[in-house]
Amino acid sequence: MHRNAKTKITIYDVAQHAGVAISTVSRVLNDSPDVSERTREKVEQAIEDLKYHPNRTARSLAQQEFHSIAVALPSFTAPFQNELLKGIRSYMGSAGLDLLICDLGSSDLRSSLRSFLERGSVRGMLICELPLDDGLAEDLIGMHSGTVLIGNTWKNFDSYTWNDIAGMRLAVEHLVEQGHEYICMIRSAEESDMQINRLNGYKAGLQAAGLPVEDSRIVAGNPRYHGGFSEEDGYDAMKTILRQHPKATAVVTSSDVQAIGAIAALNEAGISVPHKMAVVGCDDIKTSRFIGLSSVDLSMQKIGYAAAERLHVRMKSGFQTPQQLVVEPKLHIRNSSDYKRK
Repeated sequence: MHRNAKTKITIYDVAQHAGVAISTVSRVLNDSPDVSERTREKVEQAIEDLKYHPNRTARSLAQQEFHSIAVALPSFTAPFQNELLKGIRSYMGSAGLDLLICDLGSSDLRSSLRSFLERGSVRGMLICELPLDDGLAEDLIGMHSGTVLIGNTWKNFDSYTWNDIAGMRLAVEHLVEQGHEYICMIRSAEESDMQINRLNGYKAGLQAAGLPVEDSRIVAGNPRYHGGFSEEDGYDAMKTILRQHPKATAVVTSSDVQAIGAIAALNEAGISVPHKMAVVGCDDIKTSRFIGLSSVDLSMQKIGYAAAERLHVRMKSGFQTPQQLVVEPKLHIRNSSDYKRK
């Protein structure tokens, strides 16, 4: 294998050179007894051939014993993230585990996570909505006990995700069935995978119904309000829709909190919901059930509970074949859209 001298050798290269799984290399690096002598020799020979230098931080983490799990999130302002945390906390409490919070902030998410790992606090990580790269994946694999991804996928990792495209399409299809043809969308200003998928689901629903897809009908709120996922965002965006799209009869939003803000703007303008304007949100947070907001349910609490349980199993049992679970959405129809136009 010929490589440029500046190319960093990774655990992936060692696994490929030795003809084994990445998890096997990790077990050899961490002196696990669950490796045959022949396989250990193959891996050690590959390490020598490639002159691979293991990440010291990852190895120090793997050699420590803890009873804590950390959850890393880019922010804690979005209500659906709170729903995830409720599920995670529920399992942690039942299992007698401590939960550490890693707030990644809004700037360099990967650097924030690496700084957290270097403190050597945990043996297991739940990572929410953070795309990995090879270097960060190698650090996490070196922890040996495992990492579970939530809202994202990466090779050789367990992941729990939800189908945003199908969810938003359900919302649009419901509105079409209610007789709506002029349907706008309130989105966030960010360009995350989640937001892009929800946007694509909105467009797919319109296309399936033979309705026009016009970018002018997609309105983004001001990103200064929690990245565009807030009541203020929905309120301002709804005001824009009322000014620019007087023929609109329905709106879908990228989050329930946006929908709550949108309904406030409609009430202020004297526009009846759902008779003059139907509203459907996304995430099905607890508040939505009390105010009669139709919403796409992505089972965030269940995902949080299942992901924490899976990580705990990994911590106790070691290597298992990675699982990738995609949760399909459900639409809860309530007062905000339950009105059929003639």
